[in-house]
Amino acid sequence: MMIIMRHERRPAGGPRALPLLVALAFQGLTAAAALAAMPARADQTSPVGLWKNVNDVSGKPRALIRLTESNGVLQGKIEKVFPAPDQDPNPTCDKCEGANRDAPIVGLVILSGLSKDGDEYAGGQILDPDNGKVYRSTVRLTDNGKKLSVRGYIGVPMLGRSQTWIRQEQGRP
Repeated sequence: MMIIMRHERRPAGGPRALPLLVALAFQGLTAAAALAAMPARADQTSPVGLWKNVNDVSGKPRALIRLTESNGVLQGKIEKVFPAPDQDPNPTCDKCEGANRDAPIVGLVILSGLSKDGDEYAGGQILDPDNGKVYRSTVRLTDNGKKLSVRGYIGVPMLGRSQTWIRQEQGRP
């Protein structure tokens, strides 16, 4: 006795395709969930974030400064100060002029007007709350975005000094 088998051709997407489609959909959802669970990576090439300013002589932290960017322009505002035990815990800018005179140091905008120029931000200014003077300024990321070289100067960048600030947290994506 001979058995004849017929091969039926079914259209793609028929009942046999359903388990495959369900498996692929599940894999897609699993991958999407894994991506959503990953922490967002902030841009290491941007100076936006929280930075620690350290005293050049003592090596002790002086302040935390939050850098933000709006319309391509950087601004830096002091968020926290670390005064010595014999200093005022809520210092003011008593040597500043104009609107900043006697303003609390915490909340004071000390960096402003910096725009991206190649691999640095330039064309801005920095306020030194210790002496109330305003200097021209540039900033540049170093050490793969972990440090920020902040330069204040009069006239030309050669006539100034630099500080290195240390990144405390990335800017918010």
